[in-house]
Amino acid sequence: MTAKPFPPELRDWVAGHLSGLETSEDCSWPRDSSRVWRVTAGPRTAYVKIGPGDLDHEREVAGYAYAAAHLTELEAPRLLAADPQLRAILSSVLPGRVVRDLPLEPHDELRLHADAGRLLRRWHDASGPGTAADRAAVRAEMREQAQEAAECLERTAPHLAADRIALVRAASEELVGLAEQLPLVYRHGDYETRNWLYDEDTGRHGLIDFATARRGVVAAEFVWLFGALWPLRPELREAYFTGYGRRPTADEERLLKLLTVRRAVSYLRNGLADGREDLVARGHLVLDRMVAHRSRCEAPEGESMSIMTGQRHFS
Repeated sequence: MTAKPFPPELRDWVAGHLSGLETSEDCSWPRDSSRVWRVTAGPRTAYVKIGPGDLDHEREVAGYAYAAAHLTELEAPRLLAADPQLRAILSSVLPGRVVRDLPLEPHDELRLHADAGRLLRRWHDASGPGTAADRAAVRAEMREQAQEAAECLERTAPHLAADRIALVRAASEELVGLAEQLPLVYRHGDYETRNWLYDEDTGRHGLIDFATARRGVVAAEFVWLFGALWPLRPELREAYFTGYGRRPTADEERLLKLLTVRRAVSYLRNGLADGREDLVARGHLVLDRMVAHRSRCEAPEGESMSIMTGQRHFS
């Protein structure tokens, strides 16, 4: 992927906060919406990021403030400057390397996932109760996801077996009611291994990227891990929830499964529409995993269950 140029207006803004700005290196993820550079000014280094939208920028600034209040400087970077017009964030550099695809010894990996669970529990526990507006926003989000599941089912049903169709239909019918029953926390919103750092010198776990931080239900925090990693590595799930201090409740696990189903069928729908065989394969793979997973709140095969009211990695 071609390196993204460092915009002149962004350079001028950074230079106003880091005197003697010398170099910039594109560190963006391989997608159009990611725009991140590592900059140096004498002995100082920092990251600068342009958010894809105003809401992302607003959430990220708030997320940095929350991280500064509840995590140490070795657990989360610090916000050095922000500009809403440029949607720019300037942040300190956190020691460590991105965990995703990082080769680790099994004992180091288990410890890292337990540490990740502990850090997230501290993050959640500091949330405080949500407001009526927070609850309304989560309700609207779940309605959107339920509607998306229904729309995806219309387009993908001819490509799905009956048990897959039943799961997607359950997502369209149950998401709102399930989420309504569960408490709200301040979520990181993208708690995936691509946003975890591991400092091999100290063994410390760190956390980056707060652009999707907002109020929500705990189960939504685990969707990527649940669909991509834990089916292949159940021991990492055990370590993670040992660190977190509790397992999901039956309702949380059902919600987690159906949120993952919604994401999977979205991959499938988009893959079919765009001729993307990789997305089609990814969607089928995750749906297969969700069919194979039986939540504690589900009845054994052959028994009825009333509707509750209320690898390859994927990203």
